[in-house]
Amino acid sequence: MEQTWIAIVASLLMGIGAASVFVFSVKRDYFRDLEETKYQVFWSDLEEIVDSANAPEEKRNG
Repeated sequence: MEQTWIAIVASLLMGIGAASVFVFSVKRDYFRDLEETKYQVFWSDLEEIVDSANAPEEKRNG
């Protein structure tokens, strides 16, 4: 029975912790513009591909 209470308390503490982190991140405006972040990652990958395609032949071969 004691282990059940420990599990209940632990799960409540984890839930309160997760809710606290969520409230903190909303107040700090971390969820402001998620779409822009997605496109920043996309464009950086695209720039690497373009740069490697435009590299001189001897650099690509090693």
